[in-house]
Amino acid sequence: MQTLTLPEAVKGMTDATIVRWLKQLGETVAAGEVIAEAQTRRDVVAIQSPAAGRIAEIVATAGKTVAVGQAIARLAGMEEAATQATPKAATSQTNVGTPQVPAAAAASNVIPILMPKAGNTMEEGTIVSWRVNVGQRVDKGQVLYEVETDKAVVEVEADAAGRLARIITAEGQSAAVLTPVAYLAESEADLESFLQAQGAVPAAAPAGPAEKPGPTARTSGSARTSPSSGATVAPGASAGRIKASPAARKLAESRGIELGTLGPGNGPQGRILSTDVPAAAPAGAAAAGADNVIRRPLSRIRKAIARSLTTSKQTVPHFYIELTLDAAPMMDFYRQEKAKYPLSVNDVILHACAAVLMEFPAFRRRLEGGQYAEYPSANIGVAIAMEDGLVVPIVEAAEKLTLEQTAAHMRRLVEAARAGRVDNAGNGVMTISNLGMFGAERFSAIINPPEASILAVGAVHEEPVVVNGAIQPGRRLTVTLSCDHRVVDGASAARFLARLKELLENKVR
Repeated sequence: MQTLTLPEAVKGMTDATIVRWLKQLGETVAAGEVIAEAQTRRDVVAIQSPAAGRIAEIVATAGKTVAVGQAIARLAGMEEAATQATPKAATSQTNVGTPQVPAAAAASNVIPILMPKAGNTMEEGTIVSWRVNVGQRVDKGQVLYEVETDKAVVEVEADAAGRLARIITAEGQSAAVLTPVAYLAESEADLESFLQAQGAVPAAAPAGPAEKPGPTARTSGSARTSPSSGATVAPGASAGRIKASPAARKLAESRGIELGTLGPGNGPQGRILSTDVPAAAPAGAAAAGADNVIRRPLSRIRKAIARSLTTSKQTVPHFYIELTLDAAPMMDFYRQEKAKYPLSVNDVILHACAAVLMEFPAFRRRLEGGQYAEYPSANIGVAIAMEDGLVVPIVEAAEKLTLEQTAAHMRRLVEAARAGRVDNAGNGVMTISNLGMFGAERFSAIINPPEASILAVGAVHEEPVVVNGAIQPGRRLTVTLSCDHRVVDGASAARFLARLKELLENKVR
């Protein structure tokens, strides 16, 4: 009997969660045939059988997360499967009543909907709203729900078509990444069989005596009790979480107000809305200490930034290359193009960087799981300053866009970011951070892991320059490239900046 293990379907993959089995227990498979689908940290991948045979055992049922190289099923050879067929047939004849349904058969009709990992530092997400109702049929690619991550609110699409049978994580509740928040199933019987095979307690059924109300605590691997209702909350959900809109949470944080001091809001089921947040903290609320220092807890976005960049600075061997270029030709080109369509200086720099990235493959590499993952396209992140931190949406395949298309795409990304949505977060190979609009002439930026570089762009400024032995006014721009020395070296970084300088000084052609 051959043990089938989880393959490394994509470079850097360390684990995956089985979404569904396409083959049931006892079915025959051919070598190379797709037998299951699994959710990695970035995408859903197909798992192929390395040999022909029959599925003798399914070790990793749908919804289970396994590491690369860990057993997911066992395959019997054709002769071995044939010898096992006779005893099973004889046994079935002696049993009278309803036949037993294998767990894999039930699993094939049930598809868990998982909380996505929309970023390298994301550990859990909070459901903002469900776009579909229980019992409603959904199409592949249809938006199922919105989830609030550490950095933004993102839409989650269905990986497969089916019927939404049950919602596990309701609006306002949280779930850990890559854990089920709902299930697609054609019937309740299929879902119940699947949950029983998993050893899970159906969300609609009580899981035992409720715990006494008490302070909210985050735990893992066991049910928790909501103090407000006494109902059992599924693992991964946020017990006792105050119902509030993302806008209300952000406003309350900015004003130093604890949502727990406000009481029920005017939204559905007492949900707190932004209009329910007062201009100042209610009387008696803790705001400032005896030393008159206002103390506020870190917001989710600031915690995410602190965690990611602290790790980067402590573990990534940074080195820096600085270069000052003649900005006059670039600014002339910028003004000419801006007369035709809306454009920013950062759009020009991004467009040039995309071209240079395609010439230097090392700068399209990321260090993932101890391996180099070289991406085929120039997926460039752009740091956008927000009220409480920054977000980094990604311009995917930027090398395929014209300058006008780049400018239009960036406008959409900025508008989406200000509305709380970040596109393609975590998929970049390089980030551009531009503080020129604030007058900063030069600075060094911290790399955004697992990317290997970040370009810090200063302000275009006037200064005297020497041309052919004579001093004359000129316009200069300083850029600083921070690099991960594990992925690229100093010579490559110097050549990268030299090529970028050449393009910008020759009107980005």
